[in-house]
Amino acid sequence: MLAISKFQGKIAAARRALPSNHIETVLHSDGKTEAIMKRSFLTLSPQEALHVAVFIEERNAELYHRFAEMFVEFRDLQSLEIASVFWDMAVEERHHSTMLQNRYTETYGNASCALTEEDSQEMIELPKLEDGDVFGGEKNAPEAPSARLRALQVALSAEIQARKFYATLVENTSDAGLRRVYRELAEFETDHVTFLEKKMLENPKSAK
Repeated sequence: MLAISKFQGKIAAARRALPSNHIETVLHSDGKTEAIMKRSFLTLSPQEALHVAVFIEERNAELYHRFAEMFVEFRDLQSLEIASVFWDMAVEERHHSTMLQNRYTETYGNASCALTEEDSQEMIELPKLEDGDVFGGEKNAPEAPSARLRALQVALSAEIQARKFYATLVENTSDAGLRRVYRELAEFETDHVTFLEKKMLENPKSAK
């Protein structure tokens, strides 16, 4: 039996540091506080958008890594299947982060950019992991999806949402440079979706 309460606590801890509000309060050395409005993706420059995208991939790589680690601790077969999925996703996200970093360097060289995903209003490509997402289904029901498949569906949902988000930006952005960046990011998310869909087909019995 999986320790659900332990799982819930670790999920909360893994997500506690993630950005959640449009306004961030900064405490200065003189004791004064300053409210800083977070930026919408529509207001970013091409350089800023690409820089933020790198940090989104890094954030998700770390998040999937944490998810995998906590499922490994349960040590039962179902949890290890779920952990395996999240390990794969951590590697995939890190790979795309490296590709985006290389693209940034090719385009902007060593030009600095202070903006990260924490400065963005939108919560892009954030895996939403809840109890029912991975523990759902009757244990003995033949039609119930496997734990591995349910974990893949969690990741797939996040990637589809991100692809849709970037595709919408392509349609709503007038700046040619930004459209090019957002189109490329949408293609990256399509790669993620394809990767996950192939994973879901690797063991056809799991998808029943």
